[in-house]
Amino acid sequence: MRSFAGVFIGKLIFVLICFTFMGPVCLVVGYMAWRDGAEFTFVGPAIGIGLAITVPIPFVALKAAREDFPGITLRNRLADGAETYDDDTFVMLVPRSSAATDGARVARADVVKATLVSYDPDNEATFTTYGGNYAPAEFTARVRLTLRVHETDGVAGFETTDDRLVPSLCLAAVTAGRLVVNVDPADPGKAMVRWPRSLMLSGVRAFKVIGLDGQRTELTGRPDLLLEGMRGTGPAGGIPMTADAIDLRRLDAETAARYGALAERARALPADRAPITEPGEEARWIVDELPGEKGEFGRVSRRWVRRGGHLARGRFLELRGTCTFQTHGPVLDTVLRVEPTHGSPPFLAERRLTLPMNYLAVLHRTHEIVLQVAPNGRSFVIDWARTNLLAGVTPAKVISLDGEEHSLTNRPDLIWPLMTLLATHAVSIPGPTLDLRTRPAGPLANEATALLRGPTAANTPHL
Repeated sequence: MRSFAGVFIGKLIFVLICFTFMGPVCLVVGYMAWRDGAEFTFVGPAIGIGLAITVPIPFVALKAAREDFPGITLRNRLADGAETYDDDTFVMLVPRSSAATDGARVARADVVKATLVSYDPDNEATFTTYGGNYAPAEFTARVRLTLRVHETDGVAGFETTDDRLVPSLCLAAVTAGRLVVNVDPADPGKAMVRWPRSLMLSGVRAFKVIGLDGQRTELTGRPDLLLEGMRGTGPAGGIPMTADAIDLRRLDAETAARYGALAERARALPADRAPITEPGEEARWIVDELPGEKGEFGRVSRRWVRRGGHLARGRFLELRGTCTFQTHGPVLDTVLRVEPTHGSPPFLAERRLTLPMNYLAVLHRTHEIVLQVAPNGRSFVIDWARTNLLAGVTPAKVISLDGEEHSLTNRPDLIWPLMTLLATHAVSIPGPTLDLRTRPAGPLANEATALLRGPTAANTPHL
């Protein structure tokens, strides 16, 4: 994994090239002229221009390095009481869908198949910023979607295939397989995807109802109830749903009664939840084609471990889109909970980060991240390689001493203790496969086998 020093040196060289070394050249010219006895009218401006250009260079490079490096320090800590987040909060603010036509109906659509058509921005700059609140086409994946639209009021069900631009923050809705669409009875056979609402219907984004008595009822993973609520608020589901909860105390009486009834039904059948992903996810798995680091058990420095460095976990609580993009992912304003080990209390941090698109495509599975903790315990670096393995971006696998292969994909409860075991003993496994027969992992084979056969492995076959 890149170090901050390496990123800073790269940015320093880049800034120097951008300034074409004009500042240092002016300083050298001024110094040489001064040594040769030139008059101050020449030496002064040359040195002044050189200082004016040269002095800001390391500060510009430092600022650019901090923006590019996925590090979190105590300076990013949210002030106590600045904002309250529940443990299961997950808020996503994404670009709005186009306005629905008059008379459009709200319907559910299942993603039968998804194929990445193109994502190849013609961009050489580290960051590209646009004016206005929209997602530019060049930084948006074009995906060929085959949708099976369910029957809705006055419109029969149908199947359609089209190339569609999928906002980066909405990729997980495609992987999960449930979308909200608007269907116009006057134009059957066409469906307009409502991306923010699709995040809720697919379970990517948390959604609760806060009752008139202040009681919170979870509707996440209840597409039947969510869709009914959307249909009941205008022909195109016009009530805004931008946070992770809807407060009935702030709605009109009719809408509050409607959502109150939905909350009662959810409490009556708490186990009646949809799966995390619809069947046939392999036909929608565009994750491997999206930019971002591949998952691995991770590399580790012996010096870092000896000095007290270790791994910790964090969790995203809020993601807000910005107008800045990088080739491998959008730049987002994030709020995350950092959960240090070794007895330190969790804390909330606010940080602008670039999130890789392959991680965004699996947000329906997890919002967790893996952090490398500095030996002093005051700075944290997001380890995207380990994060992506824990999130299931890359299939994880363990080969036991007898040569049998065991899949750990979608088993973070098993992957995490193995990661920490390897990191604690400074064992690097640069890949998604942990082979206990190899020399690096050999000394830990017995401990790893015990973890695999422990209580958390009860649902994993053949361990």
